[in-house]
Amino acid sequence: MRTRVWAMVFTFCLLAGSLAAQSPQLSKLVKQYVRVNSPGVVLAHVRVIDGTGGTTLEDRNVVIQDGKVIAIEKGADVSSSGGITVMDLRGYSIIPGIVGMHDHLFYIAQPDLKADWSSEDPLLLPQMTFSAPRLYLAGGVTTMRTTGSVEPYADLNLKRDIDSGALPGPHMDVTGPYLEGATSIFIQMPHLKDAEDARQTVGFWADRGVTSFKAYMNITRDELKAAIEAAHKRGLKVTGHLCSVSYPEAAELGIDDLEHGFFVNTQMDPDKKPDMCSESQGLFTLQHMTPGSTEAKRLIDLLETSRGHHLDSARF
Repeated sequence: MRTRVWAMVFTFCLLAGSLAAQSPQLSKLVKQYVRVNSPGVVLAHVRVIDGTGGTTLEDRNVVIQDGKVIAIEKGADVSSSGGITVMDLRGYSIIPGIVGMHDHLFYIAQPDLKADWSSEDPLLLPQMTFSAPRLYLAGGVTTMRTTGSVEPYADLNLKRDIDSGALPGPHMDVTGPYLEGATSIFIQMPHLKDAEDARQTVGFWADRGVTSFKAYMNITRDELKAAIEAAHKRGLKVTGHLCSVSYPEAAELGIDDLEHGFFVNTQMDPDKKPDMCSESQGLFTLQHMTPGSTEAKRLIDLLETSRGHHLDSARF
């Protein structure tokens, strides 16, 4: 428990320093969430877990200047002076700020949800612009990628206000609206008409500041190819929560990242048809592509050799 609590404090110290460096006048709202607001901070006599898998460092002083760790020194008694705030944290542990690679600013709402898990349409994705940034920050996340947006204007405006010190939250890399095909289980998803629509969508949102795109379950191969090409021309990346396009197909098209590990790969599903999501949505493939099998080895080799590809296992 102490490790987690002081990971949170470390996060808030970093927030204060980075915001102070960008905007000396933090808003009254942000100041409520900042415990230390000085250019220099020393976390004294702490246990350091650096996240690399290396040896835990006991009794260290962590020196932070303008939001960045500049030194990790042997533990020593020091006093606050000259704009340096010292926090004596004997008996506590700290970790670096977490980089969240799959962090949504919404969650699923199932209207009229019953005990048998049935619900009524439409399936909704309520935006959490207020609570999500605060919850991520409280959990130790100092940088996050939204990985699909249902309110991209709200997300971009939120990023602007966090960066300026007007609102609390992690540094945000905003993903564009979902690149979804002609149908979707979510009523708030935009629907691509064709490859040209995918190309224009990527260009429109790239112009407005998003840094990546996420393809969704019913996108076609032609639409995905057009989106990838348009994004790569701007130096941006495309990830995917797929179904209609299998993992080998997506890798061949040049996708940069795949979400949810192998859970939504449909390549072995018996009812899989081109550009259509299968009934099991990849569950059959997951159950039948055993580790070490010829199919699994071939897929892994393809993913490893595909240019710019990174396999990312994440939540929804």
